[in-house]
Amino acid sequence: MRVAGARVLITGGSSGVGAAVAQAMAGAGAKVVVAGRDRGRLEAVAARTGGLAVVSDVTADGELLAGCAGNVDVLVNNAGAGWAGALVEMPPDRVDELVAVNLAAPIHLTRLLLPRMVEAGRGHVVFIASIAGAVGVGREAVYSAAKAGLLVFAEALRQELRAVPGVGVSVIVPGVVDTPFFLRRGAPYDRRWPPPIPPERVARCVLRAVERGRAESYVPAWLRVPARLRGSLPGLYRGLAGRLG
Repeated sequence: MRVAGARVLITGGSSGVGAAVAQAMAGAGAKVVVAGRDRGRLEAVAARTGGLAVVSDVTADGELLAGCAGNVDVLVNNAGAGWAGALVEMPPDRVDELVAVNLAAPIHLTRLLLPRMVEAGRGHVVFIASIAGAVGVGREAVYSAAKAGLLVFAEALRQELRAVPGVGVSVIVPGVVDTPFFLRRGAPYDRRWPPPIPPERVARCVLRAVERGRAESYVPAWLRVPARLRGSLPGLYRGLAGRLG
């Protein structure tokens, strides 16, 4: 769909991928609405993009956010939370938080905003998933499960909307992105490979997905290989993952 002139709502828009998506969308002529909990950072992003800042908690303020955002043409479900460590050491409230932020909130917000898109015959919903949801990552079991749910939800929604003209669904599957995410989850990224990519690279992918109607995009593109390998040859994938980490 044409992004210029479209109203784009981006959750988790105060930093990282969300802020980069806001910049990319604004550069393409979109009217940007950024949502998040950090008022200072959020208003700074809105000022840079000429957009609107809506301070809200995506897990609790879905209806408020939908009302403040107005008639949304493009929804980018980007808000996310992580936690790294053994499952048996994970606090119960963090389990609930990860499922709520990464899976339940995008479902609820999409449910609220989708009817207007269907009625208008114009709209696009983007889900920012993770390679963890495609392959599963040790010591990130709950995060991986929530993102896997998002991948399947996006696929099912795409099938549901197949007969609805003008409304598209895209899922973006990034690998390691250079954002504050890892510090916030409580464990920094300490592997040499793969190297983190800049959030702007993911943002460009989001923009192309909306403009070209792409159903699924991996960033970097080579991540599609381990995801497909796990699906087609799971035994081989598990052996390689155990050996290579």
